[in-house]
Amino acid sequence: MQPVQRRFLLTLLLLAGLVWIFLSRTELPATPSGLVPAPQAGFLAPDFRLETLDGGQVRLSDLRGQVVVVNFWATWCPPCRAEMPALQAVHEAYDGRGVIILGVNATSQDSLDAVHEFVTDHELSFLVALDLDNGANRLYEIRSLPTTFFVRPDGGIAEVVIGGPMAEAALRARIEDLLQEAP
Repeated sequence: MQPVQRRFLLTLLLLAGLVWIFLSRTELPATPSGLVPAPQAGFLAPDFRLETLDGGQVRLSDLRGQVVVVNFWATWCPPCRAEMPALQAVHEAYDGRGVIILGVNATSQDSLDAVHEFVTDHELSFLVALDLDNGANRLYEIRSLPTTFFVRPDGGIAEVVIGGPMAEAALRARIEDLLQEAP
């Protein structure tokens, strides 16, 4: 084989390899943020503003400086219902100590009347926000209820727990760890 033919063959093989690499590449899935598939530990918690059950509004970024437990739930979800007493107990234990329990009800998949009845029947006194248009659930890419985000005082996500119910002891342990991290 002549040197010219050998170079031509090598060039052709390299070109074929490059074409193969280009055609067989895997595209990254499109995500709302373009970078991270879903909010996760180590990243800033996406901000949202929601109406609260008492008629006010809550904005997550307004809660900075405190440990925030963001729990996505619905009244029809058995594990959500089962962990509500633990969330209430933790709220009562840490009230005034720099810890906020924020229950985000998937109201677009629930009934506003059912939410009011549930909160009243279970004597829940922590902050309950209403995700009327499913915007916060989409923003956080919630696929399973309950899903709980533990947010540091600086707004960063410390941990995500998908599923439940979570025990009161588990909630307390995570909160205590976050309180010890705080300056």
